Amino acid sequence: MLRREARLRREYLYRKAREEAQRTAQEKKERLRRALEENRLIPTELRREALALQGSLEFDDAGGEGVTSHVDDEYRWAGVEDPKIMITTSRDPSSRLKMFAKELKLVFPGAQRMNRGRHEVGALVRACKANGVTDLLVVHEHRGTPVGLIVSHLPFGPTAYFTLCNVIMRHDIPDLGTMSEAKPHLIMHGFSSRLGKRVSLGVGAGGCRAGLELGLASNSLFSFLLPQVSDILRYLFPVPKDDSRRVITFANQDDYISFRHHTYKKTDHRHVELTEVGPRFELKLYMIRLGTLEQEATADVEWRWHPYTNTAHKRVFLSAE
Repeated sequence: MLRREARLRREYLYRKAREEAQRTAQEKKERLRRALEENRLIPTELRREALALQGSLEFDDAGGEGVTSHVDDEYRWAGVEDPKIMITTSRDPSSRLKMFAKELKLVFPGAQRMNRGRHEVGALVRACKANGVTDLLVVHEHRGTPVGLIVSHLPFGPTAYFTLCNVIMRHDIPDLGTMSEAKPHLIMHGFSSRLGKRVSLGVGAGGCRAGLELGLASNSLFSFLLPQVSDILRYLFPVPKDDSRRVITFANQDDYISFRHHTYKKTDHRHVELTEVGPRFELKLYMIRLGTLEQEATADVEWRWHPYTNTAHKRVFLSAE
């Protein structure tokens, strides 16, 4: 089992390393194809290899999706199979952290909650991989207040680290009633940079999901290979049914992602009544690692928020606006 995981990991890293070369070759072929179709001169830098590129163009499929990225391996079955979520806490959790983990279990349809006990992170990740878990969520606290959330996508990553703030749990609101466990519709708002939003090839679930995605601009400050934060969040949820009355919103403003949970009902043909279900909190992304949670010491850091850099208090990363 360990040898198989090591082999799959090496193959995945090799495919990721080959992406840039494949993408450069694809861009050259696209430039040559456009020049030939528009009857223009071939660009000077492509003239020496124009014959070889034209020969390879003949073997490209008309309906091909271009160069695939490592995100295709990370979210290969997104939208095809329902995600399998495992939620746990830091060691020796307080009663409030246990309550928050229980509420998160109700937020994600089909999620399971596990008592941490004395289990090490490596043992948790290995057990999750063996049981087909797609995402491992770990909640941290400070003096009884939830302050951190780690989302580790299995089996290869990425792992996103969030700070939690302004947490209001359902237990803090009296007489709130029960929570629907239907598969929710998603609203993703404000993820418009390359870090926040990127079109990932080969992932078909995004087009099937009922929701709003606002903003398509790109931010040239970030590498094309950075994981899409909206994908990390949206693929924690299965594809909903059309008649679902449950809505979950991830709204980004100034790099703070507001989580809101509502149900709705139509009062008449023009009006819709929203009812907040809870919990509510804000997420602040501060790091993304390529590997899984147990590889924290060795995995590459894909992106990190540096508060000490110039103009850090004014810069936003998840939105290009």
